[in-house]
Amino acid sequence: MLMAMCAEVEEVLQAVRGGRLSINAAARRLRLNSITEVRDFARLDSFRAARSGIPEIILAEGKSPEKVVMIAKAAKSPMLITRMGNGHTAALKKAFPKMTYNRSARSAFTGSLPAKSAGRIGVLAAGTSDVPIAEEAAFTAEAMGCEALRAYDVGVAGIHRLFKPLKSMVGKGARAFVVAAGREGTLPAIVAGLVDVPVIGLPISTGYGYGGKGEAALKSMLQSCSFLTVVNIDNGIGAGACAALIAKKAVGK
Repeated sequence: MLMAMCAEVEEVLQAVRGGRLSINAAARRLRLNSITEVRDFARLDSFRAARSGIPEIILAEGKSPEKVVMIAKAAKSPMLITRMGNGHTAALKKAFPKMTYNRSARSAFTGSLPAKSAGRIGVLAAGTSDVPIAEEAAFTAEAMGCEALRAYDVGVAGIHRLFKPLKSMVGKGARAFVVAAGREGTLPAIVAGLVDVPVIGLPISTGYGYGGKGEAALKSMLQSCSFLTVVNIDNGIGAGACAALIAKKAVGK
């Protein structure tokens, strides 16, 4: 589908260059093909995957299962659906029997995941409570054609747990790391000081009392002495997508 969209854009550009189509007519044609309207509540960006390398994403939270299904059915290519509840899951499984579902991430891809040809990333989580958002990041990268290498419960309370899986991921050629941590959010800064590829800190809304809900983790990551990029609290989608884009560029995809 992406190849077809890219071919259509190239066809329009060739027509403009050859004088067979005016610039205004070309612009109208591209606009018509790039937006898919779903009744009066959604407008899909049909060229997003071809343009940015990131698939169209539906945030299921706050939408009825019926609306999520309608949006997904209107898409011209498989979509990533996140923050699903039980009602969304049942409705989507009925509408897309071949969809790929990740229960821990509460996410689905409305088709089969693409081949893992776009490089590898590492996904680490400090504690078990951080795993669902870490899985959201990993699944997002997989939906973009990356292989996600995972290691969970490797936080600083027992830092010796980190070194073996980290060494393995580096040895397997991970091109970027997503490191999820709640509480004081230390783990991403440690990983960033040990590896020679980009690290994305993913603060998680776990913790107690003052500074809980991810605030302390976010502030700690933003003050890191090691070189670290940080996304917003619980933004697994953003972390996974950025890591995947890095990995894809690194392998020439």
